[in-house]
Amino acid sequence: MNIALVVFILLFGFVTVLGFVAARWRKADLTQLAEWGLGGRRFGTVVTWFLLGGDLYTAYTFIAVPALMFGAGAIGFFAVPYTILVYPILFAIYPRLWSVAQAKGYITAADFVRGRFGNSTLALAIAVTGIVATMPYIALQLLGIEVVLAGLGVAGEWPLFIAFIVLAAYTYTSGLRAPAMIAVVKDILIYVTVIAAVVIIPAELGGYAKIFASVGPTKLLLASATPTNWSAESAYATQALGSALALFLYPHAITGVLGASSRHVIRRNAAVLPAYSFVLGLIALLGFMAIAAGVKSDPRYAAGFASYGNSFAVPALFLKMFPSWFVGVAFAAIAIGALVPAAIMSIATANLFTRNIYREYFAPDCAPARESQVAKIVSMVVKVGALFFIIGVPTKYAINLQLLGGVWIIQTLPSVLIGLYTRWLHPWALLIGWAVGIAAGTAMMASLGFAKAIYPLHIFGVTIPCYAAFSALLLNVAISLVLSALFNAIASGERADTTLAEDYL
Repeated sequence: MNIALVVFILLFGFVTVLGFVAARWRKADLTQLAEWGLGGRRFGTVVTWFLLGGDLYTAYTFIAVPALMFGAGAIGFFAVPYTILVYPILFAIYPRLWSVAQAKGYITAADFVRGRFGNSTLALAIAVTGIVATMPYIALQLLGIEVVLAGLGVAGEWPLFIAFIVLAAYTYTSGLRAPAMIAVVKDILIYVTVIAAVVIIPAELGGYAKIFASVGPTKLLLASATPTNWSAESAYATQALGSALALFLYPHAITGVLGASSRHVIRRNAAVLPAYSFVLGLIALLGFMAIAAGVKSDPRYAAGFASYGNSFAVPALFLKMFPSWFVGVAFAAIAIGALVPAAIMSIATANLFTRNIYREYFAPDCAPARESQVAKIVSMVVKVGALFFIIGVPTKYAINLQLLGGVWIIQTLPSVLIGLYTRWLHPWALLIGWAVGIAAGTAMMASLGFAKAIYPLHIFGVTIPCYAAFSALLLNVAISLVLSALFNAIASGERADTTLAEDYL
C-alpha cells in the first residue's frame, strides 16, 4: 500500500469537509454578494493573517521558488526581498482602499475606479485585466496539485477533475469562508513541512556548508554590473520592486484585504505577515538542497523531470529524503496550498465579472440574490476554464504565460493606487496609459518567447536588464501624467466622483 497516498487522501478529505462546514461558520445570508464574496467583511486579525498567507503563498510558490533556485541560482532569491517590500505598501496604502470600499459598498477594485473617476470604460479595463491576469494563476494552482500527484504515482488527468469538483462544490456553497477556514490547516501543514525540511534534510546531507559547496559559485552569486551593463543586479532589483507593486493589485489579494473587519486589521497584518517571508526564505533553500541531493541525476525521478522540468525538484527531494508517511503530509500541504488560493482567485474573478460586467452592462437592476447567484456560477466557470487551460496547454507554456499576469495587473496601479490619493489623473489618460502599458509589456514578453520576464533596455549605450512589468509601468505612468495635464487643460466642467474625502479615513 502507498502510505504517502493514503495520508494525502485523508488530509485532502479533511479539508474538503472543512470547506462545506465553513458555510455555517459565522452564519449569514450567502445570497448577498458581500457575504459570499467577502465573508461579510468580518474577518479579524488572526483569520485575515491565515487568509492572506494562504492567498499569497500558493502551492506554486512552494514549487516555483525553489525550482528557480534549483535551475538558475541566486536570482530566484528575489522572491524574499519582494515579499518584504510588499508589506510597507500594504500598511501605508491599502487601509485607504478598505475604508472607501466599506463606506461605498465596493467589492472590487474596478468598483472603486468606477466611483472615483466616473468612467465605466476604465472600470471595465480594470476588471478585464484582473480576470485575464488571474486565469493562468488559477491554472497553475491545479498544476501544483498535478505535480505532487505525479510524485505519488497517480498519473492521468482524472485526479485534477476530482480536485476541481471538490473545489467548485465548497466554493459555491461557502464562498470566501471556505478558503479562510482551510487556510488555517494549510498553514499548519506548511510550517510543519518547512521546519522538518530545513532541519532533517541538511542533517542528512552533511550540513549547510556542504549544501552550498555543492551548488557552486556560479549559482550562489549574481553576475556583477559594469558601467555599460547593469547585468543581473538591475534584473534582481526591478523584479523584486515590480513584483511588490503588483502583488496586492491581483483580485484575490484585494479580496483578502476587503474581507478584513477594519483598516486596523490590515495594518496589524502588514506587521505580522513578514513571518511568511522568513518561511519563504527557507523554502527557497530547498532548491539548493535538491542540487546537493542529486535528485536530477537519480533515475527514479527522470519521468517527473521530463514532464515538469525543474518544478519537480521539491517533490523529488521530499520523496528521496522523507519517510513515506511524511511525504503524504508534505504533498498534502502543497496540494491544500493550491486549493486555498485557487478558491479565492475564482471568487475574486467572479466578483469582478458580476459587479463590473454583468451588473454594469447587462442587468443594472438585478436583485442582490441574483447578483450572488451569478457570481457563484461564474466562479465555477472560471475553474472549468482553468482546468481545461492546464490540460490543453503544454505545461511549460502554461508556466510561461503566468509571467504575463504580473505584466498585465501592474498596469492597473495608476488607476487604483494613485487614484486613492488624487483624482487629478484624467480617466481617458489613464485608459490610454493602461493600453500602452499592456501593449508594451506584452510585446516585450513576446520578444522573449514568453519564456522569461527580464527584458534588456538599451539606453544611451547602457544595457539595463529590467523586469518587463516594471518598465511597461513606467511608460504607463509617464503617458498618464502627460495626457492628464493636456486633457485637464482643455476639459471643461467637473468630473463625477462619488467618493468623499472622509470615505478614505
